[in-house]
Amino acid sequence: MKERYQLTFFILISVFFLRTVSAQEAYKVKWYSVEEAVELNSKAKNKNKKKFFIDVYTDWCGWCKKMDANTFSDPVIAKYMNEYFWPVKFDAESDAPIIINGQQYANPHPGVKKSTHQLAVALLNRRLSYPSFAFLDQEVKLITVLPGYNTPQQLEPVLHFIANEAYKTQTFDQFKATFKSSY
Repeated sequence: MKERYQLTFFILISVFFLRTVSAQEAYKVKWYSVEEAVELNSKAKNKNKKKFFIDVYTDWCGWCKKMDANTFSDPVIAKYMNEYFWPVKFDAESDAPIIINGQQYANPHPGVKKSTHQLAVALLNRRLSYPSFAFLDQEVKLITVLPGYNTPQQLEPVLHFIANEAYKTQTFDQFKATFKSSY
């Protein structure tokens, strides 16, 4: 009889664990390279085109790692980003050349430590701080840049503000005053 209860308990714990793991997996941000996101957007029909969220980071940035661990792993943020944006991870010190809208961007000193890629300079309007997040429209044109670490509660209204194009008709403070958070 005791073995039967142990088996039942083991099965219940296993089912709970598997459900938890699969739910967490379902809400991870699906990151793309810049080229992948631009390509996917160009193939999408007009109603399926999305804006771009570009996480401009460096390998040595502690706050960038904290964003990955705390904010981008949050299921509310991950689900919303996957649905309404092309989420892009871009290492500001990468060596690979990138072509966007016919313009090539490169790292002027590939292989040199802390050499900044031209795309990072362009996306961040020469204000290099990490992490920073560049929002681009469906035509791959810069909307705005959000610098610094953000908690899920801080990032959520910004994502909605950009995705819903509220920035075209009101200030962020006006939008935030009526925003209903998921938290």
